[in-house]
Amino acid sequence: MPDPNIYDVGDQVTSSIEFRQGAALADPTTITCKVEEPDGTETPYVYPTDPEVIKDAVGKYHLDITVNAEGTWTHRWEGTGAVVAAAEQRFVVRDSAFY
Repeated sequence: MPDPNIYDVGDQVTSSIEFRQGAALADPTTITCKVEEPDGTETPYVYPTDPEVIKDAVGKYHLDITVNAEGTWTHRWEGTGAVVAAAEQRFVVRDSAFY
């Protein structure tokens, strides 16, 4: 079975988050998803300003990341205001003979 955290250049990786207040799903006032590429370039996506951050339901959001470089990528979600929470994950994009 392939490692779920290893991708190829050109793949689309979906980063998702659930925000909770206690046991219940809840919406923060502002949500930021920061994506850091292997070269250190960081791009913040803010909900509701940036259309790339999609609200799937109360407290549930996602961002699709099209990876264009090999190496370790990091994505971090941060909620502020009504719900304060954060989560961070990494994934690896393998070396390609074509890029």
